[in-house]
Amino acid sequence: MVDFWRQEHWIFRGLFVVVALGLLFMRLLPLGNAPGALPGPDILVCVILAWIVRRPDFLPMPLILFVILAEDLILMRPPGLWTAIVILATEFLRSRIALTRELSFLVEWLLISGVMLGMMLIYRLTLGLAFVPQAPFGFAIVQVLWSIAVYPVVVGLSHLALDLRKPATGEVDDFGRRL
Repeated sequence: MVDFWRQEHWIFRGLFVVVALGLLFMRLLPLGNAPGALPGPDILVCVILAWIVRRPDFLPMPLILFVILAEDLILMRPPGLWTAIVILATEFLRSRIALTRELSFLVEWLLISGVMLGMMLIYRLTLGLAFVPQAPFGFAIVQVLWSIAVYPVVVGLSHLALDLRKPATGEVDDFGRRL
């Protein structure tokens, strides 16, 4: 029973939920909501993508689904649309973990930038096809650019504070499974 709670998977999953709730709480605070103000980065998406590239086993798909769906409902976005896009993006990256393990950080950053841009374009295209009112395109681009700029900071903080890094080639866990 003690070994169950010592597994770092559960610690990181709980930490992810705490971080997600903290970021959601910060988004709900009325800070800097002046009309015409520029949008800030989507730090939760940066955290999810950084952790998926580093250690995909720490963030299972149902946990991401639960957190992003809760965010959709609380922020009054169309329920499930952004959730589906984030799940598709994370599963795209998860299926290419062998490739991303060998990438330098600059190439990884370009890959994540392309994924973030693709996520935003799919979201806006879907909302446009459904004739749902949305923010101007410039605001969406600024938010994605801010998110792309913040991604290295999120990766750096994850590495320094949590020692979250890419597993080395041939590294195994406690059970002898390859990471």
